[in-house]
Amino acid sequence: MDEPATATKRRRFEPLPEWVGPSTRAVHAGQRGDANAGAVVFPIYQTSTFRYPAEFSEAERSGDVHLYTRLDNPTQEVAAELLRSLEGAEAARVFGSGMGAISSTLLTFLSPGDEVVAPEDLYGGTLDLLRGLLPRYGVRVRWVSAKEGESPESVVGSSTRLVCLETPTNPLLRVHDLRRWADAAHSVEALLMVDNTIATPINQRPIELGADLVVHSASKYLGGHSDLIAGALAGREELVARVDETHKVLGSPLDPFAAFLLTRGMKTLDLRVARHNTNARAVVEAIRDDPAVTRVFYPGAEGPAAQAIVERQMQGPGGLLAVELAGGAPAVRSFLGSLRLVHVAASFGGVESLASVPSQTSHRGLSPTESQARGIRSGLVRLSLGIEEPADLVRDVTEALRSISPARDRQHYQSGSVGTTGATVAQPGRAADS
Repeated sequence: MDEPATATKRRRFEPLPEWVGPSTRAVHAGQRGDANAGAVVFPIYQTSTFRYPAEFSEAERSGDVHLYTRLDNPTQEVAAELLRSLEGAEAARVFGSGMGAISSTLLTFLSPGDEVVAPEDLYGGTLDLLRGLLPRYGVRVRWVSAKEGESPESVVGSSTRLVCLETPTNPLLRVHDLRRWADAAHSVEALLMVDNTIATPINQRPIELGADLVVHSASKYLGGHSDLIAGALAGREELVARVDETHKVLGSPLDPFAAFLLTRGMKTLDLRVARHNTNARAVVEAIRDDPAVTRVFYPGAEGPAAQAIVERQMQGPGGLLAVELAGGAPAVRSFLGSLRLVHVAASFGGVESLASVPSQTSHRGLSPTESQARGIRSGLVRLSLGIEEPADLVRDVTEALRSISPARDRQHYQSGSVGTTGATVAQPGRAADS
Protein backbone atom coordinates (compact mmCIF):
# COMPACT_ATOMS: atom_id res chain seq x y z
CA MET A 1 0.00 0.00 0.00
CA ASP A 2 1.24 3.47 -0.81
CA GLU A 3 -1.50 5.87 0.24
CA PRO A 4 -1.58 6.65 3.99
CA ALA A 5 -4.35 4.58 5.54
CA THR A 6 -6.27 7.50 6.96
CA ALA A 7 -7.26 10.96 5.82
CA THR A 8 -6.47 12.34 9.25
CA LYS A 9 -2.82 12.83 8.31
CA ARG A 10 -2.21 16.56 8.22
CA ARG A 11 0.12 16.49 5.27
CA ARG A 12 -0.97 14.81 2.05
CA PHE A 13 1.63 13.58 -0.38
CA GLU A 14 1.36 12.81 -4.05
CA PRO A 15 0.49 9.11 -4.38
CA LEU A 16 2.70 6.69 -6.28
CA PRO A 17 1.45 3.87 -8.50
CA GLU A 18 1.39 0.51 -6.73
CA TRP A 19 3.72 -0.98 -9.34
CA VAL A 20 6.79 1.24 -8.79
CA GLY A 21 9.95 -0.38 -7.46
CA PRO A 22 12.06 0.60 -4.44
CA SER A 23 14.46 2.93 -6.29
CA THR A 24 11.56 4.87 -7.82
CA ARG A 25 9.77 4.91 -4.48
CA ALA A 26 12.90 6.23 -2.74
CA VAL A 27 13.22 9.10 -5.23
CA HIS A 28 9.58 10.12 -5.60
CA ALA A 29 7.82 9.34 -2.30
CA GLY A 30 7.20 12.35 -0.06
CA GLN A 31 6.53 14.79 -2.92
CA ARG A 32 4.13 17.68 -2.54
CA GLY A 33 4.93 20.29 -5.15
CA ASP A 34 2.10 22.66 -4.33
CA ALA A 35 3.48 23.22 -0.83
CA ASN A 36 6.99 24.33 -1.73
CA ALA A 37 6.69 26.79 -4.62
CA GLY A 38 7.11 24.00 -7.15
CA ALA A 39 10.65 23.21 -6.07
CA VAL A 40 11.87 19.73 -7.05
CA VAL A 41 13.65 19.34 -3.70
CA PHE A 42 11.59 19.89 -0.58
CA PRO A 43 12.99 22.82 1.49
CA ILE A 44 14.36 22.79 5.00
CA TYR A 45 12.00 24.42 7.48
CA GLN A 46 14.73 25.48 9.91
CA THR A 47 12.44 27.06 12.45
CA SER A 48 11.54 26.33 16.05
CA THR A 49 8.05 27.82 15.90
CA PHE A 50 5.21 28.63 13.48
CA ARG A 51 2.39 31.17 13.32
CA TYR A 52 -0.39 29.71 15.42
CA PRO A 53 -3.34 29.24 15.88
CA ALA A 54 -4.63 28.54 12.38
CA GLU A 55 -6.40 31.89 11.96
CA PHE A 56 -3.02 33.63 12.11
CA SER A 57 -1.27 31.24 9.72
CA GLU A 58 -1.02 31.49 5.94
CA ALA A 59 -0.89 27.66 5.97
CA GLU A 60 -4.53 27.45 7.07
CA ARG A 61 -5.73 27.23 3.46
CA SER A 62 -3.70 24.06 2.82
CA GLY A 63 -4.55 22.49 6.17
CA ASP A 64 -0.87 22.37 6.98
CA VAL A 65 -0.77 24.33 10.23
CA HIS A 66 2.10 23.60 12.62
CA LEU A 67 2.83 24.81 16.14
CA TYR A 68 6.34 23.93 17.31
CA THR A 69 9.16 21.80 15.90
CA ARG A 70 9.38 19.60 18.99
CA LEU A 71 5.87 18.45 18.03
CA ASP A 72 6.24 18.29 14.25
CA ASN A 73 7.83 20.03 11.30
CA PRO A 74 7.23 19.78 7.52
CA THR A 75 10.82 18.63 6.86
CA GLN A 76 10.43 15.82 9.40
CA GLU A 77 7.19 14.75 7.75
CA VAL A 78 8.84 14.32 4.36
CA ALA A 79 11.47 11.97 5.82
CA ALA A 80 8.77 10.02 7.65
CA GLU A 81 6.62 9.71 4.54
CA LEU A 82 9.56 8.39 2.53
CA LEU A 83 10.29 5.71 5.13
CA ARG A 84 6.59 4.84 5.38
CA SER A 85 6.49 4.18 1.67
CA LEU A 86 9.69 2.09 1.69
CA GLU A 87 8.52 -0.06 4.62
CA GLY A 88 4.99 -0.49 3.27
CA ALA A 89 3.52 0.89 6.49
CA GLU A 90 0.41 2.91 7.29
CA ALA A 91 2.35 5.60 9.14
CA ALA A 92 5.86 6.59 10.22
CA ARG A 93 7.63 9.11 12.44
CA VAL A 94 11.23 10.25 12.76
CA PHE A 95 13.14 10.81 16.01
CA GLY A 96 16.32 12.44 17.24
CA SER A 97 18.03 9.03 17.49
CA GLY A 98 17.40 5.32 17.12
CA MET A 99 17.28 4.95 20.88
CA GLY A 100 14.71 7.75 20.96
CA ALA A 101 12.50 5.67 18.66
CA ILE A 102 13.02 2.45 20.65
CA SER A 103 12.57 3.98 24.11
CA SER A 104 9.47 5.95 23.06
CA THR A 105 7.92 2.77 21.65
CA LEU A 106 8.65 0.59 24.67
CA LEU A 107 7.50 3.23 27.14
CA THR A 108 4.25 3.63 25.20
CA PHE A 109 3.16 0.01 25.30
CA LEU A 110 4.67 -1.39 28.52
CA SER A 111 3.20 -0.92 32.01
CA PRO A 112 4.10 -2.28 35.46
CA GLY A 113 3.56 -6.04 35.51
CA ASP A 114 3.95 -6.43 31.74
CA GLU A 115 6.54 -8.72 30.22
CA VAL A 116 8.70 -7.98 27.21
CA VAL A 117 10.34 -10.91 25.44
CA ALA A 118 13.78 -10.14 24.05
CA PRO A 119 16.70 -12.17 22.66
CA GLU A 120 19.94 -11.86 24.60
CA ASP A 121 21.93 -10.62 21.62
CA LEU A 122 20.20 -7.31 20.94
CA TYR A 123 22.08 -4.09 20.22
CA GLY A 124 23.88 -2.83 23.34
CA GLY A 125 21.78 0.33 23.73
CA THR A 126 18.56 -1.69 23.67
CA LEU A 127 20.07 -4.10 26.20
CA ASP A 128 20.86 -1.18 28.50
CA LEU A 129 17.27 0.06 28.26
CA LEU A 130 15.77 -3.36 28.97
CA ARG A 131 18.22 -4.27 31.73
CA GLY A 132 18.62 -0.93 33.47
CA LEU A 133 15.59 1.32 32.98
CA LEU A 134 12.43 -0.69 32.39
CA PRO A 135 12.76 -2.99 35.43
CA ARG A 136 12.74 0.14 37.62
CA TYR A 137 9.16 0.70 36.45
CA GLY A 138 7.97 -2.84 37.10
CA VAL A 139 8.45 -4.24 33.60
CA ARG A 140 9.79 -7.79 33.46
CA VAL A 141 12.12 -8.96 30.71
CA ARG A 142 12.07 -12.56 29.53
CA TRP A 143 15.53 -13.08 28.04
CA VAL A 144 15.69 -15.58 25.20
CA SER A 145 18.82 -17.51 24.23
CA ALA A 146 19.73 -18.19 20.61
CA LYS A 147 18.52 -21.77 20.99
CA GLU A 148 15.22 -20.75 22.60
CA GLY A 149 14.70 -18.22 19.82
CA GLU A 150 14.29 -21.08 17.37
CA SER A 151 10.95 -21.91 19.08
CA PRO A 152 9.25 -18.57 19.78
CA GLU A 153 5.97 -20.25 20.70
CA SER A 154 7.61 -21.61 23.84
CA VAL A 155 8.82 -18.26 25.20
CA VAL A 156 5.72 -16.04 24.97
CA GLY A 157 2.96 -16.17 27.58
CA SER A 158 -0.18 -14.54 28.90
CA SER A 159 1.74 -11.63 30.46
CA THR A 160 3.80 -10.95 27.32
CA ARG A 161 2.87 -7.50 26.04
CA LEU A 162 5.60 -6.94 23.47
CA VAL A 163 8.34 -8.88 21.68
CA CYS A 164 11.47 -6.85 20.94
CA LEU A 165 13.37 -8.40 18.04
CA GLU A 166 16.36 -7.50 15.90
CA THR A 167 17.21 -9.43 12.75
CA PRO A 168 19.90 -9.75 11.60
CA THR A 169 21.39 -9.15 15.04
CA ASN A 170 24.25 -6.87 15.97
CA PRO A 171 27.08 -7.91 15.93
CA LEU A 172 26.76 -11.67 15.29
CA LEU A 173 24.28 -11.38 12.40
CA ARG A 174 21.95 -14.11 13.61
CA VAL A 175 18.57 -14.20 11.87
CA HIS A 176 15.10 -14.75 13.34
CA ASP A 177 12.09 -16.16 11.53
CA LEU A 178 9.87 -13.08 11.49
CA ARG A 179 6.70 -14.81 10.35
CA ARG A 180 6.99 -17.38 13.11
CA TRP A 181 7.73 -14.75 15.76
CA ALA A 182 4.77 -12.66 14.58
CA ASP A 183 2.43 -15.63 14.85
CA ALA A 184 3.74 -16.45 18.33
CA ALA A 185 3.36 -12.85 19.57
CA HIS A 186 -0.12 -12.45 18.14
CA SER A 187 -1.25 -15.77 19.63
CA VAL A 188 -0.99 -14.11 23.08
CA GLU A 189 -2.16 -10.69 21.81
CA ALA A 190 1.32 -9.18 22.09
CA LEU A 191 2.94 -6.72 19.71
CA LEU A 192 6.01 -7.54 17.63
CA MET A 193 8.54 -4.69 17.29
CA VAL A 194 11.40 -5.36 14.88
CA ASP A 195 14.64 -3.42 14.62
CA ASN A 196 15.26 -3.40 10.86
CA THR A 197 18.37 -1.20 10.96
CA ILE A 198 20.82 -3.76 9.58
CA ALA A 199 18.61 -5.19 6.84
CA THR A 200 16.90 -1.92 5.74
CA PRO A 201 13.54 -2.03 3.91
CA ILE A 202 15.48 -2.83 0.72
CA ASN A 203 16.63 -6.22 2.00
CA GLN A 204 13.74 -6.98 4.37
CA ARG A 205 10.21 -5.68 5.02
CA PRO A 206 9.07 -6.94 8.44
CA ILE A 207 5.54 -5.51 8.20
CA GLU A 208 4.82 -7.79 5.25
CA LEU A 209 5.92 -10.69 7.47
CA GLY A 210 3.59 -9.80 10.34
CA ALA A 211 5.48 -7.22 12.43
CA ASP A 212 3.36 -4.53 14.06
CA LEU A 213 6.10 -1.92 14.39
CA VAL A 214 9.50 -1.41 12.77
CA VAL A 215 12.25 0.76 14.26
CA HIS A 216 15.49 2.05 12.77
CA SER A 217 18.63 3.76 13.80
CA ALA A 218 18.39 6.03 10.78
CA SER A 219 21.97 7.17 11.46
CA LYS A 220 23.06 3.96 9.72
CA TYR A 221 21.94 2.81 6.27
CA LEU A 222 18.92 5.10 5.88
CA GLY A 223 21.06 8.24 6.22
CA GLY A 224 23.99 6.39 4.74
CA HIS A 225 26.70 9.05 5.00
CA SER A 226 27.77 9.03 8.67
CA ASP A 227 26.73 12.66 9.05
CA LEU A 228 23.54 12.57 11.13
CA ILE A 229 21.95 11.03 14.22
CA ALA A 230 18.33 9.99 13.71
CA GLY A 231 15.77 7.31 14.46
CA ALA A 232 12.54 6.19 12.86
CA LEU A 233 9.39 4.18 13.52
CA ALA A 234 6.90 2.70 11.04
CA GLY A 235 3.78 0.63 11.50
CA ARG A 236 0.01 0.75 11.90
CA GLU A 237 -1.43 4.26 12.14
CA GLU A 238 -3.09 3.73 15.52
CA LEU A 239 0.09 2.38 17.09
CA VAL A 240 2.38 5.01 15.61
CA ALA A 241 0.02 7.79 16.78
CA ARG A 242 0.24 6.50 20.35
CA VAL A 243 4.04 6.43 20.21
CA ASP A 244 4.00 9.94 18.76
CA GLU A 245 2.31 11.27 21.88
CA THR A 246 5.00 9.69 24.09
CA HIS A 247 7.70 10.97 21.75
CA LYS A 248 6.45 14.54 22.09
CA VAL A 249 6.48 14.33 25.89
CA LEU A 250 9.98 12.82 26.02
CA GLY A 251 11.29 15.50 23.68
CA SER A 252 13.34 13.59 21.12
CA PRO A 253 12.58 15.44 17.88
CA LEU A 254 14.75 15.27 14.79
CA ASP A 255 16.35 18.58 13.84
CA PRO A 256 15.00 19.87 10.48
CA PHE A 257 18.43 19.93 8.86
CA ALA A 258 19.09 16.34 9.95
CA ALA A 259 15.65 15.42 8.58
CA PHE A 260 16.65 16.95 5.25
CA LEU A 261 19.89 14.96 5.22
CA LEU A 262 17.96 11.80 6.07
CA THR A 263 15.57 12.33 3.16
CA ARG A 264 18.46 12.95 0.80
CA GLY A 265 20.21 9.81 2.03
CA MET A 266 17.16 7.59 1.59
CA LYS A 267 16.81 8.62 -2.06
CA THR A 268 19.90 6.52 -2.90
CA LEU A 269 19.20 3.73 -0.39
CA ASP A 270 18.39 1.06 -2.99
CA LEU A 271 21.52 1.81 -5.02
CA ARG A 272 23.77 1.83 -1.96
CA VAL A 273 22.37 -1.34 -0.44
CA ALA A 274 22.99 -3.21 -3.70
CA ARG A 275 26.69 -2.32 -3.46
CA HIS A 276 26.80 -3.06 0.28
CA ASN A 277 25.42 -6.54 -0.50
CA THR A 278 27.99 -7.10 -3.24
CA ASN A 279 30.95 -5.93 -1.16
CA ALA A 280 30.10 -8.02 1.88
CA ARG A 281 29.73 -11.13 -0.26
CA ALA A 282 33.08 -10.47 -1.90
CA VAL A 283 34.89 -10.05 1.42
CA VAL A 284 33.26 -13.15 2.93
CA GLU A 285 34.37 -15.24 -0.02
CA ALA A 286 37.90 -13.85 0.21
CA ILE A 287 38.46 -14.44 3.94
CA ARG A 288 36.48 -17.59 4.69
CA ASP A 289 39.58 -19.80 4.41
CA ASP A 290 42.12 -17.33 5.78
CA PRO A 291 44.24 -18.98 8.51
CA ALA A 292 44.00 -15.87 10.71
CA VAL A 293 40.19 -16.18 10.89
CA THR A 294 38.47 -18.80 13.01
CA ARG A 295 34.89 -17.82 12.21
CA VAL A 296 32.92 -15.49 9.96
CA PHE A 297 29.53 -14.21 11.15
CA TYR A 298 27.17 -13.37 8.31
CA PRO A 299 23.40 -13.75 7.76
CA GLY A 300 22.71 -17.44 7.19
CA ALA A 301 26.12 -18.60 8.43
CA GLU A 302 24.76 -20.56 11.39
CA GLY A 303 23.65 -23.45 9.20
CA PRO A 304 20.94 -24.68 6.82
CA ALA A 305 18.03 -23.51 9.00
CA ALA A 306 19.39 -19.95 9.19
CA GLN A 307 20.18 -19.97 5.49
CA ALA A 308 16.59 -20.99 4.75
CA ILE A 309 15.31 -18.03 6.80
CA VAL A 310 17.56 -15.64 4.86
CA GLU A 311 16.32 -16.99 1.53
CA ARG A 312 12.71 -16.82 2.68
CA GLN A 313 12.54 -13.31 4.16
CA MET A 314 15.51 -11.30 2.85
CA GLN A 315 16.21 -9.94 -0.62
CA GLY A 316 19.90 -9.54 0.16
CA PRO A 317 22.28 -10.32 3.05
CA GLY A 318 23.36 -6.75 3.79
CA GLY A 319 26.75 -5.12 4.13
CA LEU A 320 27.66 -6.15 7.68
CA LEU A 321 29.76 -9.09 8.83
CA ALA A 322 31.95 -9.97 11.80
CA VAL A 323 35.12 -12.03 12.05
CA GLU A 324 36.71 -13.75 15.01
CA LEU A 325 40.48 -13.64 14.82
CA ALA A 326 42.51 -16.55 16.15
CA GLY A 327 45.01 -14.38 17.97
CA GLY A 328 42.49 -12.56 20.18
CA ALA A 329 43.02 -8.94 21.20
CA PRO A 330 46.66 -8.70 19.98
CA ALA A 331 45.58 -9.94 16.55
CA VAL A 332 42.74 -7.41 16.51
CA ARG A 333 45.14 -4.53 17.18
CA SER A 334 47.48 -5.69 14.41
CA PHE A 335 44.60 -6.15 11.96
CA LEU A 336 43.03 -2.76 12.65
CA GLY A 337 46.40 -1.04 12.47
CA SER A 338 47.05 -2.52 9.03
CA LEU A 339 43.82 -1.41 7.36
CA ARG A 340 44.23 1.41 4.87
CA LEU A 341 40.78 1.96 3.34
CA VAL A 342 38.60 0.73 6.19
CA HIS A 343 38.28 3.28 8.99
CA VAL A 344 38.44 2.11 12.60
CA ALA A 345 35.30 3.67 14.06
CA ALA A 346 32.01 2.82 15.70
CA SER A 347 28.69 2.63 13.81
CA PHE A 348 27.93 1.14 10.40
CA GLY A 349 25.91 1.67 7.25
CA GLY A 350 27.80 4.59 5.70
CA VAL A 351 29.29 4.86 2.23
CA GLU A 352 32.73 4.36 3.77
CA SER A 353 33.81 1.01 5.21
CA LEU A 354 34.26 0.80 8.98
CA ALA A 355 35.78 -1.68 11.41
CA SER A 356 34.97 -1.76 15.11
CA VAL A 357 35.46 -3.98 18.15
CA PRO A 358 31.99 -4.66 19.63
CA SER A 359 33.34 -5.37 23.11
CA GLN A 360 34.70 -1.79 23.12
CA THR A 361 31.86 -0.02 21.31
CA SER A 362 28.28 -1.25 20.86
CA HIS A 363 28.45 -3.80 23.72
CA ARG A 364 30.97 -2.17 26.02
CA GLY A 365 28.37 -2.09 28.81
CA LEU A 366 28.49 -5.88 29.20
CA SER A 367 30.72 -7.52 31.77
CA PRO A 368 33.45 -9.88 30.48
CA THR A 369 31.34 -12.85 31.59
CA GLU A 370 28.25 -11.53 29.79
CA SER A 371 30.27 -10.80 26.66
CA GLN A 372 31.70 -14.30 26.60
CA ALA A 373 28.27 -15.83 27.10
CA ARG A 374 26.94 -13.86 24.12
CA GLY A 375 29.87 -14.80 21.89
CA ILE A 376 31.33 -11.28 21.91
CA ARG A 377 34.97 -12.13 22.54
CA SER A 378 38.13 -10.06 22.49
CA GLY A 379 39.02 -11.33 19.02
CA LEU A 380 35.74 -10.23 17.42
CA VAL A 381 35.81 -7.46 14.80
CA ARG A 382 32.72 -6.13 13.05
CA LEU A 383 33.14 -4.95 9.46
CA SER A 384 30.71 -2.60 7.76
CA LEU A 385 31.46 -2.73 4.04
CA GLY A 386 30.77 0.54 2.28
CA ILE A 387 30.33 1.29 -1.42
CA GLU A 388 33.98 1.28 -2.49
CA GLU A 389 35.22 -0.98 -5.28
CA PRO A 390 34.83 -4.63 -4.20
CA ALA A 391 38.36 -5.58 -5.29
CA ASP A 392 39.86 -2.71 -3.29
CA LEU A 393 38.10 -3.75 -0.09
CA VAL A 394 39.05 -7.39 -0.58
CA ARG A 395 42.68 -6.41 -0.98
CA ASP A 396 42.67 -4.10 2.03
CA VAL A 397 41.07 -6.67 4.35
CA THR A 398 43.10 -9.66 3.16
CA GLU A 399 46.39 -7.77 3.39
CA ALA A 400 45.52 -6.65 6.91
CA LEU A 401 44.81 -10.28 7.84
CA ARG A 402 48.13 -11.30 6.35
CA SER A 403 49.88 -8.91 8.71
CA ILE A 404 48.70 -10.95 11.70
CA SER A 405 49.17 -14.43 10.24
CA PRO A 406 52.73 -14.93 11.54
CA ALA A 407 51.57 -14.29 15.11
CA ARG A 408 48.65 -16.61 14.54
CA ASP A 409 50.91 -19.34 13.14
CA ARG A 410 53.14 -19.12 16.24
CA GLN A 411 50.08 -19.46 18.46
CA HIS A 412 48.92 -22.52 16.53
CA TYR A 413 52.36 -24.13 16.76
CA GLN A 414 52.58 -23.51 20.50
CA SER A 415 49.06 -24.46 21.54
CA GLY A 416 47.87 -26.80 18.84
CA SER A 417 44.39 -25.50 19.62
CA VAL A 418 43.51 -23.85 16.34
CA GLY A 419 42.47 -25.86 13.33
CA THR A 420 43.91 -25.28 9.87
CA THR A 421 40.77 -25.65 7.78
CA GLY A 422 39.89 -21.95 7.83
CA ALA A 423 36.88 -20.08 9.14
CA THR A 424 33.48 -21.57 9.76
CA VAL A 425 30.95 -19.88 7.49
CA ALA A 426 27.88 -20.72 5.47
CA GLN A 427 27.08 -18.58 2.46
CA PRO A 428 23.41 -17.63 2.19
CA GLY A 429 21.52 -17.90 -1.06
CA ARG A 430 22.24 -15.10 -3.49
CA ALA A 431 18.89 -13.40 -3.57
CA ALA A 432 18.34 -10.40 -5.81
CA ASP A 433 20.01 -7.21 -4.56
CA SER A 434 17.15 -4.92 -5.52
